Order: sequence, then structure tokens, then C-alpha cells
Amino acid sequence: MSRDLHIMPPEAPLAMPAQDFSAGFRDAQVPNGKRASAGFWRALAFSPAMAATLGLLWVMSDWFGAEGINLIEGILLALISFNFFWISFTVCTVLLGMVSLSRQEQPKREGRPQPLRVALLTPVYNEVPWNVLGNARTMLEDLSKRGGQHHYAMFILSDTRDPEIAAQEQASVEALRTTLAPGLELYYRRRPENTDRKVGNIADWVSRWGADWDAMLVLDADSLMTGRAITRLTDALARDTGAGLIQSYPQLIGAQSVFARMQQFANGVYGIAFAEGLARWCGQEGNYWGHNAIIRTRAFASSAGLPKLRAFNGQEKLIMSHDFVEAGLLRRAGWAVRFLPRIRGSYEETPPTLIDHALRDRRWCQGNLQHLKLLGSTGFRAVSRFHMFHGAVGYLMSPLWFALLVMWALIGQGEDASVLYYFSPDNPLFPQWPEMSETRHVLIILVMYAMLLAPKVLGVLALPLSGVRYSDFGGGFKFLTSFLSEVILSILYAPILMVQQMIAVFRTAFGVQKGWSPQARDGGSYGLRTLILCHVVETVSGVALSVGILSGLVSIWLAPIAISLAFAIPLSALSGVSSGPARRMVGMKEDVKEPAITRSARRHRDELKRLIEGRGVMTPAE
Repeated sequence: MSRDLHIMPPEAPLAMPAQDFSAGFRDAQVPNGKRASAGFWRALAFSPAMAATLGLLWVMSDWFGAEGINLIEGILLALISFNFFWISFTVCTVLLGMVSLSRQEQPKREGRPQPLRVALLTPVYNEVPWNVLGNARTMLEDLSKRGGQHHYAMFILSDTRDPEIAAQEQASVEALRTTLAPGLELYYRRRPENTDRKVGNIADWVSRWGADWDAMLVLDADSLMTGRAITRLTDALARDTGAGLIQSYPQLIGAQSVFARMQQFANGVYGIAFAEGLARWCGQEGNYWGHNAIIRTRAFASSAGLPKLRAFNGQEKLIMSHDFVEAGLLRRAGWAVRFLPRIRGSYEETPPTLIDHALRDRRWCQGNLQHLKLLGSTGFRAVSRFHMFHGAVGYLMSPLWFALLVMWALIGQGEDASVLYYFSPDNPLFPQWPEMSETRHVLIILVMYAMLLAPKVLGVLALPLSGVRYSDFGGGFKFLTSFLSEVILSILYAPILMVQQMIAVFRTAFGVQKGWSPQARDGGSYGLRTLILCHVVETVSGVALSVGILSGLVSIWLAPIAISLAFAIPLSALSGVSSGPARRMVGMKEDVKEPAITRSARRHRDELKRLIEGRGVMTPAE
């Protein structure tokens, strides 16, 4: 007979009104006081990127402008300049991070922070229950070992729809509660309907139990944080009474496949300096990534309630990528939104295969493009609007890169070899395409390649500044081979990801992308038919480019892109290869010294899995 487990404290209602995007809002709870400005750091981030872009535009305009710039040349210049600005901006952010990491800041002598009651919220939807509960136990026990003045409790907020998973989920909760040490609090509730998905799940907790908790630390189903990281986030929020949200820097863990290890290496090596630079120029207008962040509960309730968006057909639609918008609403109300990348011990997992990554990207694309509708909303700070715009541009860049690639291929290598003929009295119906010498053609491509590689090289150079040693990866030689492997793999996968993101944009634009399906965290090994269907666009594009290069119509400098696209299917299959080959291709410092928190989590996961499977919990009827 089925049952519905409900283990929750007494309700403590807290009003959470939906915000009005057409009217400004200032939260009366925000304490008065002047906050430090990040204007200087922003000037250092944006000005060089803009200057470099204008310089490139001036040079190329001089190349094309001998007889005036026509429409086609103008479009090409706009595409190159737009793409180049975002690449330059990334380089500038990493350079800022290097400067920031090199500064020896004196630690502030601060008093004991005010004790806070903090709810650790883990929303779940059809997840593997022993993985979620194993992580929950690990975090609670690590917090208990540290002690301290703050009070913590874990809430498993289930939106699970699958009856079999729900039965396993509830059995796992009951089993875990019997093994938890005295004083560790674990609560569970399952909503009858998953109204408004994660947004509604969190809002339900806030409106029914939020008044009893000073702060909530929002986690993902695959999140894992050390007790030290959680305590440091809590202390930071307690000391900064004007902060509404403080985001940690989640680092990737648990990677086994080639693609996942590539992502984890990049996150752990290149991401540190970038995160530091991002924190500097964001200042009090940081962003929220939906998890591993601590939020002041009453600030969130009063300032970040999300309304529905009205579509062109009159229907109301849920805001998908809610996190960016919630950060903007908190800042609009006067609360600071901060990013503290130096707090280590915040972890999450990454999709194991290229296809799993692409499927997740399709969901994120749908939500990020939705933000374009909110850019004109009243009261948002300029930096909050930039975060939303930048999130959308991250996906719109892919169609632009593809358009640039197509134009570059069509231009060819000269009048006699070009795919398209230049405008002349003999060809009056053809458009005039910009004519560049091979030297200039190659120079632009080399500049683009160099700028794309620069953040990786700078990230490697900045690594010792963050306290990480190259020897931590198993020695300098192992680090070098892993770095080269990651660079080669990223060059191979980047064009495929570009096409996949372009597909995601068009799926969203034409309404093909429906709904918000859960992430398949374990991924899978995909058959040949699935691989072909998923990568047919890349394969056809790559073959066409390759034929053009072999025929002498397209520049040989586009060969890396052509090879990647043409071999998209085998490369996608390679992305899921795990175990020995993946470990040999890309090594990580976690291979040499695994964090204690991940060892504990794996042990608790395995124990709980054996216990539940031993009980034979399969369906609600059982």
C-alpha cells in the first residue's frame, strides 16, 4: 500500500509576493550604509576589451574600405567585432583575476558573527535517492564535526513524479534518519504536484516554513559542500547585514569520462583566475547560479518572488532560468549579491558525455534567451542587466560564429578560387564579397585562435597564485600532458558545441524546445543511431568544408574546424569513454589526492544503496 512520507517541523509562514517588473522596488529591511564600489575594476575589465575591439575594427575597416564598405562587408565586420569583444572581455577578466590573486590582502580582524539558523535546501526531481541522501548525510556530519554557533538542518524537498523512485526516496530518508547521530536534523516532504518546478518548490518552502530560518543554503541534487565552506558562507552572510545572497564557486568533481574530465580539469585550472576576476568587477552586483549559495530568507521572500511572463499568445509562462532574475531582483531591492570564489570546498558534478552536455544546454538556452524579455524591466541595476544579456549572448554567439564560418568559407582564397564570384560587369547578379589577401585572412584567424587560447594559458600561469601547485596533478610532466590533452580536446569539441548551441537557439526560437526535463546525471552510452541523429548537422557541415579545402576553394586554416565537424560522431562516442583511457588522457589533482568530503560521500552513498536494495524497495506497493 502506498504512503506519503512527511517529516517536517511546524509551519512558520512567510509571505512571498510576486514582484512587478514594471515598477521599481526598495526593500525597507535593507540596512543603510555606503558599500564599496567596483567601478575601478569594471573599468579595467571593460575598457581594454572595448579598445582592442575598436582597434581590430579600425584595422579591418581600413582593409575593406579602399572603395567603401558595402553591406556584406559591414555584416562581416560586425560579426567579427562582436565575437572579438566577448573573447577580449574574457581575457581581461582572467588578467584581473591574476592581479587580484597576486595581491597579499591583510585579513580583517572581525568579531564573532551573529549566530544564524540556516536551512540546507535540496530540491530533487526523480533523482537517484541514495546519491542525494548520501551527500546530505556527509554535509550534516561534516558540519557537526566542525561545531560552531550556527544551527543547520537539511531539507529534502521532493518533486519526484516517478512512483518507484518516490518509494526508494522515502525508504532512503527513513533509513538515513535511523543512522544519523543525535542532534542532526533531516526533514523531508514531497509535493503532490510539482507546480512551477524548482521555482515553486523553493517558494513553497519559503512561504510555509521560511519564517523560522534566517538563511537558506540552496543546493542541487548533485551538490556537495564541506562543513568549512558552509560555515564560511554563513559567517560571511552574518557579518554582512546588507548582503542578500552570497554565491560560492562550485568546482567539478566525480568526472570519469573523457568529456567530464576535460571539463573538470578546465574548471579546476583555468576557472580559478576567471572566477577571481569576475568577483572583482561584479562587486555588490554579483550573480546567482541556482545552487551552492546562501540567501537571506526574508530578503528573498520580500524581494525575489517571480511572476509569470505573458507570451505573445496571452499564455503565462514560468521564468525558466530563475537564478539570474532572482539575483537581479535582490539587487534591485537594495540587497548586495556577492561572489566569494576563495571559499573552497563547494562542489557539483558535470554531464559525462557530449550529448548529455548538449541536452542540458538546450534547457539552459531556453531559459537564458527568455531573459532578453526582461532587459527593459524597471529598477534592475545595469550590471544585473549585463548578467542576463551576457547569459543570452553566450548562446547567441554560436549562430554568429557559425555565420562567420560560413561567410569565411564562401569568401574563399581568391577571385579565381572563391565559391562565390565577386561583383563585376560580367556577374551583375552576385553580391560583392570582401576581398582579402591570404596574409590578412590568416592573420585574422590566428588572432582569433590566440585570443581563444589566451584564457587557458593565463589560467595556467595564475594557478600558483591560488595556492595550487603543478605537482598536485602528479608532477609537472603529468600536468603538461593533461594541459595539452585538454587543449586538443577543447579544440576538437568547440566547433561541435558551437553547432549544438546553434541548434538549441533555433529550437527555442521556433518553439521546438518544450518544457524543462530533469537532468540525466549518470548519462549513458549512446548507440550509433542516436549519435548520427544528434550530429548530422555537424557531419554534413564538416564534410562540405573538407571538400572545399581539398578543392582549393576554402582556406586551409579552417581545417581544424572542418576535421572536428566531419568527425563529430566518433568524437561524441569518445566523450563517453571512461576509466583507464580517460584517466591517461586528462589527469586531475583529485586523482592524486581525493578530497576527504568526496570519499565520505561515496562511502555513505554505497552504504545507503546496499541497505535500500537489500530491503527490496522497488515500488510503492511493496
